Amino acid sequence: MTSDVSAYERQFRRAGLPLFVEGFSASTDVFNRAAPLLGVIVLAELLGAGQLDWSWWQNLLALLGGLAVVIAGIAAINVVQKRPISAMPRRLGKTELAGFVVLPALLPLIFGGQLGSAAATVLINLAILAVIYGVFVYGLLAILRWVLGRLAGQLASSLGLFAKAVPLLAIFVLLSFTTEEVWDIFGLMSDVAYVGVIGLFVVFGSAFLTVRIPRETRRLEREAGAAAPPLRRAQRINVGLVLFVSQAVQVMFVGLTIGLFFVVFGMLAVDAALRTEWMNTAGTDLVSVTIAGESFQLTEELLRVAGGLAAFSGFYFAVAMLTDTTYREEFLTELTDEMGASFKARSEYLRLLAAVA
Repeated sequence: MTSDVSAYERQFRRAGLPLFVEGFSASTDVFNRAAPLLGVIVLAELLGAGQLDWSWWQNLLALLGGLAVVIAGIAAINVVQKRPISAMPRRLGKTELAGFVVLPALLPLIFGGQLGSAAATVLINLAILAVIYGVFVYGLLAILRWVLGRLAGQLASSLGLFAKAVPLLAIFVLLSFTTEEVWDIFGLMSDVAYVGVIGLFVVFGSAFLTVRIPRETRRLEREAGAAAPPLRRAQRINVGLVLFVSQAVQVMFVGLTIGLFFVVFGMLAVDAALRTEWMNTAGTDLVSVTIAGESFQLTEELLRVAGGLAAFSGFYFAVAMLTDTTYREEFLTELTDEMGASFKARSEYLRLLAAVA
């Protein structure tokens, strides 16, 4: 019977639903296992106590001082958690993780007053914890693998929406591609502004994908998991993440397809003379291909324009996903059938756990 329980838990993890496993804890099941990696990162960040313009002995003293600060911080955490000062924690909870974020950030602040380095260390360590949490707690890699394994079927279910949305979109972006303004905007803007614009499309597109997910999660639970106890909040988030990634992969597929089309089209149709007319520069060549004596260039500016139009296309398709009720009915019906097996398995899994207990 225990082997049956383990088999169900492996099934949940493969389906991108690790939080269906009862008793799952981020502190003991995830961050504890990541403790060696976090320790190596802290040791590497001890270098933040030094500065390049110091002599070797000054950096050595700063390094030893930083090590003392970290050890003192760990001892203080142990005292707060009512453990022996030199004890190794058996679980990494909020206090220990806060120490991982804060203690290394204190070093550049104490040794040199480097406020920028301290802030950067905090952000980097928070990002590391977020990646670990997303990948291992919510099973992002497993979700992505599950979604990609069903991508063909999901794209087939979106053909109706694709047929309605893409022709109008294709006409718009094709006309935009051949305008001087688009090449001026995407081709010549600063790197920071370009990343900001692309990020804006991604953020708003993600918001449109997210807005209906709570309702669809409840519907999925009602239709596929009626026989099991209600999901907890974290489990609903896990299911919602599967829905989000399923739709986001389709949006990325549409955006990348359109972006690739414009890269090829731009190499064939936009020569140096046109680029010079539109941007007052022929651009920066990255790759040059000669076919039948004619040269075709892939330029940095072409990639930036194609990327900008791809991001806009993905945003447009995300909006179309939200507003097309026929697509959402077909999409959710297919996911209900696919995820229904996991919900039914959860009912049997909980029954087995109750029997074991």
